[in-house]
Amino acid sequence: MTLSGIGPTVNSTLPPVSAKKSVMVEAAPRIAVVDDDPSVLKALKRLLHTRSFRVQTFESAQRFLAALPDSLPDCLIVDLQMPEMDGIELMQHLAGMGLPMIVITAHSEVGVRERCESAGAVAFLLKPLQDSSLFAAIDASLSAAGSPLIPG
Repeated sequence: MTLSGIGPTVNSTLPPVSAKKSVMVEAAPRIAVVDDDPSVLKALKRLLHTRSFRVQTFESAQRFLAALPDSLPDCLIVDLQMPEMDGIELMQHLAGMGLPMIVITAHSEVGVRERCESAGAVAFLLKPLQDSSLFAAIDASLSAAGSPLIPG
């Protein structure tokens, strides 16, 4: 017995199932900021987020060092004048890790820039910071370190 003609004949053609393409998205560079002034930390975090950087802030060199076993940032922005351990001491402690370090300071005494550079700083910026100078220093340090850049 044949059951032809019972019910409608459905002929659906579905689009072929395509394999999902594996897209590798590089994470935004992680910037660590060390400064004893909470208002500077807040302002820099906001500014760096405008360029999609992942930002961690630390109110002291000791807090930054305590967080290091977790992971090394792609770039460090460090204040020069801090209590207990200043920016130069922190940079000396980090020497040889291949971490690009940018010094920010309100002090421009003679010889300070040279001391910072000899401690490993890739850039020396005076406060108040110019956004364009900070971003240029970050881009240059990330490029030299081989980290992905976030377009400006």
